[in-house]
Amino acid sequence: MRLNRTITAVFAGSLAITCLAACSSTNAGHKATGSGGSGVTALKIGMPDGAITKNNNPYLNSSAAAALGYRFMIYEPLAMVNEAKPADPAQPWLATKWDWTNNYKTVTFTVRDGVKFSDGSAMTAADVAYSFQILKDQPALNYNALAIDSTSSSGNTVTVNFTNSQFVTQSKVLRTFVIPKAIWSKMVDPTKDIVANPVGTGPYTLKSITTQNVTLQARTSDYWQALPKVQTLLYTSYTGNDSMTTALTSGAAEWSYVFIPQAKQVFVAKDPAHFKLWFPPSLSADGLWINTTVKPFDDPALRGAMAMVINRDDIFNQGESGYFKPLVDSVTGLPTPAGDPFIVDKYKGQTAKVDVAGALAKLKAAGYTYANNVLKDKTGKPVTITLTDPAGWSDYQTDLTIIADNFSKIGIKATVDKADENAWTKNIGAGNFQAAMHWTNGGATPYDFYENIMNGDNLKPIGTDSPNGNYGRFTSPQATQALKDYANAPDDASRTAALTTLETIMVEQTPMIPTSAGNYGAEYSTKNWVGWPDDSNNYAGAQPTIPEALNVVLHLKSAK
Repeated sequence: MRLNRTITAVFAGSLAITCLAACSSTNAGHKATGSGGSGVTALKIGMPDGAITKNNNPYLNSSAAAALGYRFMIYEPLAMVNEAKPADPAQPWLATKWDWTNNYKTVTFTVRDGVKFSDGSAMTAADVAYSFQILKDQPALNYNALAIDSTSSSGNTVTVNFTNSQFVTQSKVLRTFVIPKAIWSKMVDPTKDIVANPVGTGPYTLKSITTQNVTLQARTSDYWQALPKVQTLLYTSYTGNDSMTTALTSGAAEWSYVFIPQAKQVFVAKDPAHFKLWFPPSLSADGLWINTTVKPFDDPALRGAMAMVINRDDIFNQGESGYFKPLVDSVTGLPTPAGDPFIVDKYKGQTAKVDVAGALAKLKAAGYTYANNVLKDKTGKPVTITLTDPAGWSDYQTDLTIIADNFSKIGIKATVDKADENAWTKNIGAGNFQAAMHWTNGGATPYDFYENIMNGDNLKPIGTDSPNGNYGRFTSPQATQALKDYANAPDDASRTAALTTLETIMVEQTPMIPTSAGNYGAEYSTKNWVGWPDDSNNYAGAQPTIPEALNVVLHLKSAK
């Protein structure tokens, strides 16, 4: 995947790949006596990533620490952000408070007292300042692309200055994790060095690591808050979706993020009392990207009519098995309920519904003709389109089949291309396609979503890779300006005005057709551990590989 995206979205495409046969876990059935009360003190976590790299460097996405997500059990953030409710205030963590000034170009943190790293050394403001400075000095580690200008510390406060407003990236700033300066400042090359013995402020330390299994052990003392009830975290990397699913249904794994076709029958039905699916939407979406440089799809009237006939319910129930990617039906494209606080009054409550008659009327008014189930453009040429996605991405392939059938209702002949993944990736980036299911970026505000779709500053000529998005080559100076206005707005009224412009362009010009939401969900079992987030208590996203996974673990307690 090419984008610097949320962990959820990066992983989304790969989840659909057809996988290998089941493998067994050496962690299955691990038990010990202890304070858990039930005799079970370990939580078994799995991901379908195949062989893992024996590296605990938290900054490297190629490391086991990143792939399995346990970096967030060792390295803690300054504040805990709830991606399941992005409009909610962040929870103080290693910082007890923070103050934004200078139109979000400066933030001052008050560092929590009494925090110790797992090697017994005290965490200080100097460590916090260094955790930002290393991102400035080593751009390869700055995966959130924070525009850091300078850092300084005084007493128990740390001030970070940025070169531009961080309003739209403030959650990323708050999620910055703290590393010990005494260790990292002595590394030869922190962008490449293998971290054999990770030291952080978190409640867990590394006990063992292989190319398949990782074991973390809870600290016994010196953690700044109550110690976790889960004494041991047992991570296993399975060969693929099929083996991961088998581990979940057998109990060899209790927590994962994996696409399971017919999950309600295959997984939940095996133990309805304990096997749970919870997939809250994020502020990102999957949907049909249309190449707006290819005629006649440069016409917003045609794109709008195409959006009017796509059956999002079928995509959710068939392509996404009725759970994995929540349905998106707001006309603004924003997933709900995560996006509800950001939908402007003009579009609140307006949902996209299948309307074939309305689509045909729209096309007729725009100069298209429809007869004998064939749509002809303004030049009299039949409208045809090729929909393309990698052959192994089964959910997307199902989605494309549904969309092709939907388009036939207005006379568009659609062909589904089952592409080679490498070739597809290059063609999407270079603009050599007509339409494809793809994801968007996401964040704590709608900015990342809309910026990814229609920022003119990301425009590249056809044939040139577009790594920052706008794959549909959508051109709108008004949208580009509105994005800048939103990111740099001095007040809420100005942000609302910019957001109104962006949502109006999304509705009226259809630069992309969102159908499904990205998610922060998971499959989990309540047989041994309870306290998981769900609809009644959505205190955190549920994926085991996101920063909030630590908050989830700290909420768990024995089911007995």
